[in-house]
This record gives sequence, C-alpha cells and structure tokens, in this order.
Amino acid sequence: MTIAESVRAQLAPIHTEGYPFFVGLALASLVLFWLWPPLGWVGTLATAWCAYFFRDPQRVTPVREGLVIAPADGRVSQLALAAPPLELNMGSMPVPRVSIFMSVFDCHINRSPVSGRIERIAYRHGTFVSADLDKASENNERNAFVISTASGPICVVQIAGLIARRIVPFAREGQDVAAGDRIGMIRFGSRVDVYLPADTRPLVSEGQTVIAGETVIADLHPIDLARQFRKT
Repeated sequence: MTIAESVRAQLAPIHTEGYPFFVGLALASLVLFWLWPPLGWVGTLATAWCAYFFRDPQRVTPVREGLVIAPADGRVSQLALAAPPLELNMGSMPVPRVSIFMSVFDCHINRSPVSGRIERIAYRHGTFVSADLDKASENNERNAFVISTASGPICVVQIAGLIARRIVPFAREGQDVAAGDRIGMIRFGSRVDVYLPADTRPLVSEGQTVIAGETVIADLHPIDLARQFRKT
C-alpha cells in the first residue's frame, strides 16, 4: 500500500448531504483569501470542519437476529422506561428506551438498529431545546421510524436539538432495511432514541460511547448465538 492509499483509507468520504455546505464554504474561503488572507485561513478551517462533520465512514455491523445495534454515534445520555411517541400509536405502556446524544463532533449519519421493514414514519414539529435534556424526547421536533422484526417492533426517533434544525430521512415506509443501513441524518448536534420491546435489558450504560452500526446496545434473544459481520 502506498502512502497516498494509506491516507485515503483513513479519510471517510463526505455524504452527499454535505456537498452544498462544503462547496459553499470552499468558494467563500477563496473569496476571503482574495480579500484578506487571514480570513481565508478561517474559511479553510470551517471547510475542513464541514468535511469532518458530514463524514460517512464505512462500518462493520454484527449480523444476527435479535441484536440491536446503535443507530447513532455518541454518548448514551439516558436509560429509562418511557412510552413511545404518541404519533406512532404504539400504546402508553413504558418500555426500555436508550437515548444517544450526538455532539457536533460526532458522525451524524443514523443507521437502522435492526433488520426488518419500516412500517411507519411519523414526523412531528416541536421545539428546539437542548437534545441532552429529558424533555427533548417529548417536546422537540422529531422523526420516528417503526421497524417490524420477528421479535417485535423497534422504534427509532431522530430528535432535533438546540443547534440541529434539520432532520433528513433517507428511508421510506415499506422499505426493507438491514441492521447498519443508513436511514437518515440530523444536522449539527442532536439525539436518537431507541424504544425496545418490554422486558428487554439494554447492554450499554449511561455515559458509554457507542458507534453507529457497530455497538450492540441490546439483545432480544436470551442465548448469544454466533455472530456474523458485514460492511455497511
């Protein structure tokens, strides 16, 4: 492997959602260099950060029925019992919920935590309080997926935060997805909640850092069978 190939292997590509921001900042940097070079360097740093923020790295996802994989990069901000969003019509009984907070430095591509079919997508307008707060699950703008699996439905909720003002879904209702598939993104800091079937025990703890498409956050089967992996 050449040095150039080694460097390219360490650099994640930019997701297409980031192209308008990247190109806009790059052009602005050229103009700033022409006006005053120090401002141009500031623009260059902003352009580099944009490329970093919209990175879309490849992940190696554990593949086995019953495994629930982290849908987002970030920190597990809360483990709680909570009812799924009302707009999903999944009842009012509290179920285990894993909340993952994404800072502006985390990769913001969201992935399906399980293999199954997207039965429903529900978007709800709301406020933009800090996504790290508990009330964000109820009050903030959000986009929810219900994914049917052999072990029961799994609900994934993208929640906009104080800075994030744009939720971008990639998947659609009726679509079959595999664990680790890209289903959407949230721009500039946010949170993702995963609602698990009742009596499911999460395998992560509050404060733990998780990686989308790789970290196992729950197991719907009591017996740990052999796992396989696939690149996503």
